Amino acid sequence: MKQRIQQLLHGLWDLDQVARYPQTLVRMARYVFVLVRDLVEGQLNMRAMGLVYTTLLSIVPLLALAFSMLKALGVHNSLEPVLLEALRPLGSQATVITGNIIGFVEKVNVSVLGFAGIALLFFSVISMIRKVEESFNFIWRIDRPRPLSQRLGEYLAVITVGPLLIVLALGMTGSVMNSGFMSWIVGFEPFGLLMFMLTKLLPYLLIVGLFTFLYAFMPNTRVQLRAAFCGGALAGVLWQTGAALFASIVVNATNYNAIYSSFAILILLLIWLYLGWLILLTGCQLAYYVQHPEQIQPHKVPPLLSGKQIEYLALMVMGMTGRRFLAGEPAYTEEELSLALNAAPEHVARVTDNLIYHGLLTESGPDRTRLVPAMDLDSIPLARLWRLARAGNDVMPQNRDPLSAPAHELLEGAERAFEQHSEGISLKQWLSGQRN
Repeated sequence: MKQRIQQLLHGLWDLDQVARYPQTLVRMARYVFVLVRDLVEGQLNMRAMGLVYTTLLSIVPLLALAFSMLKALGVHNSLEPVLLEALRPLGSQATVITGNIIGFVEKVNVSVLGFAGIALLFFSVISMIRKVEESFNFIWRIDRPRPLSQRLGEYLAVITVGPLLIVLALGMTGSVMNSGFMSWIVGFEPFGLLMFMLTKLLPYLLIVGLFTFLYAFMPNTRVQLRAAFCGGALAGVLWQTGAALFASIVVNATNYNAIYSSFAILILLLIWLYLGWLILLTGCQLAYYVQHPEQIQPHKVPPLLSGKQIEYLALMVMGMTGRRFLAGEPAYTEEELSLALNAAPEHVARVTDNLIYHGLLTESGPDRTRLVPAMDLDSIPLARLWRLARAGNDVMPQNRDPLSAPAHELLEGAERAFEQHSEGISLKQWLSGQRN
């Protein structure tokens, strides 16, 4: 098996072999390979299982908040069809589960919970959205989440506006389909056939639109609409197709019901939640690869950085961000630096975190993703930048071995030699020399 995988890798990334096939077919095969590889690796599976646990804890608070806000607008009855559609793969039991959840939610009186109860309610909901954002950021290889103040505002927007938009979309769609004009126009061909096809495609379009919005909004980076749509299209098709297949399995799972009795529907619910989250994360992974085709590599884990590479990246990151700052141009993001340097995002993130930790860089901009110098470039000696790049965030280990002191002295000697070579040269002076 391992030998066959190696042969497949060699074939997909060997320029001589792939030249014989259409490039579109080769590109599609590479997308399929990296997606399957990421699923087999297990990280997406573990995060999907974690989201299932979070969903079970947060589903009632989430629906309670959504129900309260929709009730104030007089459209709270529209929440039940949305939940019923999400649980449709469970077959006839979907109606029972939906009725039980809605009945429980209707009994939740938010007004009598008090400050602590409402705070706990919001915490449960926000923790679920935060878990989704963390999973998306992991896929996009982003280590730092949004600032707390920004996260709270955007999470509340999702909680308040999200359910309302879904209900409005479903309501407008139903009103248009049931209008007299549409009833009249379907009597003429080919409009009748087109409306029939549109009715069949409508569930796909709605779920694709929802997933596209999530992929564009949730990651803490700027996601291209094209990439978000590609991920949303894949996830939407997988969701609807998977829902139909899972529903047929549930209908024919008589032996499963006989073994687990009344617990069978609970187990099936957990399985569907897991599959649903896995589909969502798979679509997000595709969106990342569409926006970053350079990351479609035979091996996902980038090689470890050498000391020389770390020093080079630190100098380049500070130099490039400082150059843009002096020129008054828009600041770089980590993603833009990674593309400009042709370096792995993990490597750029490691060096950037080190520079931020030592106070040489800071994050700016409305989304706190733009990197600018944190101090005057003329006050940053090249020798200090080199020392910080070599040291990282760690303290050199100390021990009683006789070789410890000579080893430290040897390294200190190398740093003193660099300081003498670059004595009196600041980062700004170095950049000025490079421009001249």
